[in-house]
Amino acid sequence: MDNDIQSTQRPCAAADRPTIGLNAHLLSRSLTYRSAGVSRYIHGLMTHLPLADDALAYVAYTGDPELRVPGWQMRATRWRTERPAMRILWEQLAQPWALRSDKVDLVHAPVYVGPLATTRPLVVTVHDLSFFRYPELFPRGNRLYLQRFTRLSAQRAVRLIADSQSTRRDMQEILGLSRSRVDVIYPGVGPEMRPLADREPLAALRERYGLPERIILCVATLEPRKNVLLLLEAMARLCERTDLPHTLVIAGGKGWFYETLDARVQALGLQQRVILPGFVPDAELPLWYNAAELFVYPSRYEGFGLPPLEAMACGTPVIVSDQSSLPEVVGEAGVQLPPDDPEAWAEAMAELLESPTQQQALREAGLQRAQDMTWLATAKATAELYWQVLHDQA
Repeated sequence: MDNDIQSTQRPCAAADRPTIGLNAHLLSRSLTYRSAGVSRYIHGLMTHLPLADDALAYVAYTGDPELRVPGWQMRATRWRTERPAMRILWEQLAQPWALRSDKVDLVHAPVYVGPLATTRPLVVTVHDLSFFRYPELFPRGNRLYLQRFTRLSAQRAVRLIADSQSTRRDMQEILGLSRSRVDVIYPGVGPEMRPLADREPLAALRERYGLPERIILCVATLEPRKNVLLLLEAMARLCERTDLPHTLVIAGGKGWFYETLDARVQALGLQQRVILPGFVPDAELPLWYNAAELFVYPSRYEGFGLPPLEAMACGTPVIVSDQSSLPEVVGEAGVQLPPDDPEAWAEAMAELLESPTQQQALREAGLQRAQDMTWLATAKATAELYWQVLHDQA
């Protein structure tokens, strides 16, 4: 799974270091769902860009005056940008002035929307186009903002980054972008995502959350496109036909969809076989993946899909939907199934759980695949794109 970026010659004198500005206002340190998704992307980039390329200087803009990241100059605004409306105003009104004041040579908008009035070359990352594909999942104001300003930012940007080939195709189809303007740079995993030889932390996790010894795990925000109701249907079939002792654990932030999910657990009589622990902090995720015997992810639509990659990096066999970007993520290292066939999922889960040989084969294949998909590789490809843009704009 190589990224698209090709090497570009660059200056080597320290005094010539170009400055990259990055909007980090959506980087969250909270132990809530706000620290998932795009926040993890920003964190992965900021942590690894200085390690990937120290011939660039980096400045990050944030609303958190206490945020510090090694290798970055931090610029904290007094605007209350934890409020979405205030953040949007800062991005469009104050950010262009901040970029000019800091003599930034290139600005990277890591979450869909960039400053439209800036005179600096703009790179924009588009993670997915779910607000076009599934508009009913978004509040009206949020949907209209994302649709309008993502389109305008894409038109304004010199280059764009897509998390996957699937997202690039969506950008071509929905935003009308030429393929040559969009580079695919896959997100990655950090060194914390690995098999754990020490079993004591896993025992402590089970005790803390009341987890049984053998679990099937799904980590996903509880919203309809994640398709977790299919897992309940598949689990019900599994319980009817086998004596496997496993418990299904669906970990994710409890939103408006939680009530629907809980009602379906009750209707299927799965109260003793399904656990909904809520949001899992990033620091605990390696423990959850290592504690699971199988990871399942039936999502209908993903711009990339970090959880299956993280599970593979931890040595856990995965079953995923065969839709959108997920086949790109797992390749031949995971089982791919239609997202509307609970019977197929029940059969695949039973077959895998009853076959240590197949589990081991998928475990080894997943570990091998995850080796090349790291945040450091993501950062190297992103830095190379910066140099290409700077070279083209010179």
